Amino acid sequence: MTRKGQLTVQRKTIYDLIAEAPDHPTAGDILERLKEQGHAFAYATVYNSLRYLTQEGLVRELKLEGDASRYDARVEDHHHIVCQSCGKVDEVFAEAPGDWIRRIAEETGYDVQEQHFLFKGVCAECRTTKKPSH
Repeated sequence: MTRKGQLTVQRKTIYDLIAEAPDHPTAGDILERLKEQGHAFAYATVYNSLRYLTQEGLVRELKLEGDASRYDARVEDHHHIVCQSCGKVDEVFAEAPGDWIRRIAEETGYDVQEQHFLFKGVCAECRTTKKPSH
């Protein structure tokens, strides 16, 4: 097996960081957290590792609203909701209605293989801390 196809120490460290993250970190977040943990990975190592982990299906790359890509170690089917106030990203596990997916397939002629929905709103914390405007 070539080095390119191995889960190297660096790749495993980055995977573990993403898997343990309470959020969906960007590459910049990952670099910063690695530094905080005492690691000195090169930028290229982090980006190449993220590409490898994504291609191998170990993490999902999320492209949410032109924002920097975020990374998620939960690879099972699920969707995301973004707070329009603070930018927090949470996971949504409710399934899309099967009838809706069937109607989309009929309308477009596509065989829908997967779907990812992005919901937007204001999280509970922002709603409770938001000061009323006068």
